[in-house]
Amino acid sequence: MSPQAFQRLIAGVTTQLADRPLDGQLAVWLNDTWPADGETFRELAAACRTGVAEGWLCNREGGGIRYGRIFKALPDTHGFSVDVVAMNNIAGPHHVHPHGEIDLIMPLTEGATFDGHPAGWCVYGPGSAHRPTVANGDALVLYLLPQGAIEFTAA
Repeated sequence: MSPQAFQRLIAGVTTQLADRPLDGQLAVWLNDTWPADGETFRELAAACRTGVAEGWLCNREGGGIRYGRIFKALPDTHGFSVDVVAMNNIAGPHHVHPHGEIDLIMPLTEGATFDGHPAGWCVYGPGSAHRPTVANGDALVLYLLPQGAIEFTAA
């Protein structure tokens, strides 16, 4: 796996997300289309684990969280930026999603959750906010942000 191959893998997902509203229906569709026990999920999780091990994903660290934006919002990713974080029993910085956020949760520890969600997908709508939290162990989380929009807040 290389960053270029990873981008192609992500583009196979984002091509089907372009122009869809970021809402609960999209979360259901994602989990039905690419379930945590499915091939696409396994490919994405393996690519993320490889990228972290090779140092081209999660290549920054702050506050006990490893993170990194691998791609800005690009035409090749259908206007989504791509970030991956590695977290272990920690809450990250509070932020707002001006256009929403799509998360792929990949537990590294069995039973690890992200904002209470197990392995799979969750979607935050436009204007939503949270303090991203991984509990019950280690997890990788892939974030897709429309137009790369995120606003960190003091809350």
